[in-house]
Amino acid sequence: MANARLLLVEDDRALADLVSFHFERAGYAVTRTGDGEEALILVDEVKPDIILLDWMIEGISGIEVCRRLRRRATSANTPIIILTARGEESDRIRGFETGADDYVTKPFSPRELVARVGAVLRRVRPALAGEQLAYADLEMDVAGHRVRRSGEQVTLGPTEFRLLRHFLEHPGRVFSRERLLDAVWSHDPDIDTRTVDVHVRRLRQALNNGGRTDLIRTVHSAGYSLDAEA
Repeated sequence: MANARLLLVEDDRALADLVSFHFERAGYAVTRTGDGEEALILVDEVKPDIILLDWMIEGISGIEVCRRLRRRATSANTPIIILTARGEESDRIRGFETGADDYVTKPFSPRELVARVGAVLRRVRPALAGEQLAYADLEMDVAGHRVRRSGEQVTLGPTEFRLLRHFLEHPGRVFSRERLLDAVWSHDPDIDTRTVDVHVRRLRQALNNGGRTDLIRTVHSAGYSLDAEA
């Protein structure tokens, strides 16, 4: 699961070192903390693809961190796996009711944990499972930095490529200009929302060359989405 961003919230340093080693070796970009308050801040800064969250941490408990993340629009759908020594059925049920996607009891095999994280990501973010993205008659080779439509190569600039990749990873979802700025430009202070419109227009021109159907839908007062039903 190369390039997936993982946030590890674990205050046992030896265990955090072990888990980080295995995930980094598997190609994940790992950010770690042992503090619940810092975890809530890091979620907004790092925008992890998945969160490994220890139940018993200093300050805010892991279960409370999970509850707060599920209340935020920006992290409501981020997969969360709870790590805990509490293996009773009532604890597992409480974890799932709070919003956890999976539950791993200690002690655990780091290799099995990597496999379980991969399984969750393949289910909720299939685009992260490989380097090929596709939607309708669009195909993107992420590693080769190539795009084809109906089998014909499409030439894109680097920004349009990143923009299309984001759309392909979330087909049908409407993104505001501000969300696209955050996802594609990482809130560069020199970039404003009008820049998004310019690059969407360039992306459309490249994809629609030859009179092809426009796959990018403009949603009035909301933003843009990749939508073949438009």
